[in-house]
Amino acid sequence: MRRKEFAMNEEENNEEIESFLNEMSFGFLGTVTASGEPSMTPLNFVFVNGSIYFHGSRAGEKMTQLKANERVSFMVAKEYAIIPSYFTDPLMACPATAFFKSVRVDGCAAVVDDPIEKAAALEALMRKLQPEGGYKTIDASDPDYSPRLKGVAVVRIDADRMTGKFKFGQNLKAAEKTTITDQLAKRDLPMDAETIAMMNRYCPHARQATGD
Repeated sequence: MRRKEFAMNEEENNEEIESFLNEMSFGFLGTVTASGEPSMTPLNFVFVNGSIYFHGSRAGEKMTQLKANERVSFMVAKEYAIIPSYFTDPLMACPATAFFKSVRVDGCAAVVDDPIEKAAALEALMRKLQPEGGYKTIDASDPDYSPRLKGVAVVRIDADRMTGKFKFGQNLKAAEKTTITDQLAKRDLPMDAETIAMMNRYCPHARQATGD
């Protein structure tokens, strides 16, 4: 059962969920095989106007599965920090955990045929993956791109539901939270400062201290 203090729902936390999807560029597509078995495919994606877009070959396992069953799930996650047990307990392993963000999108996948929509999705993906530029803008009317747009598959996932889990110690008592933030500051791994910022943002003790 998902603990409610970590839950992020679309109605109340839409801006934060969408911000996370805009930040990330890699996720996992969940489909169903012809025999009814679950299947997962790792891929790059972009979030545009409330939908997930990805591209790939027009043929292949995932495209066959999508044609047979349009219902999909898509998962994106980012681990911020491993929290060792000894941060709060010198003996027992039980407190060991990880702090992270994850978002799950459930919906229907549709193969995009409109070249203008395909070009816009691929251009958005390029801007995310190659923000420094160095390529000609993808335009459906460009004769250099038009045959390539026909040859590539672009899929849009229209979401029925988006849910998230942002776990940053919201279940901790104030003293435990302080102990962990102090230990993270002392450890000072590349993501530890950002983890502390997330704890200060999402932990109820921090919100109360700032009057939110």
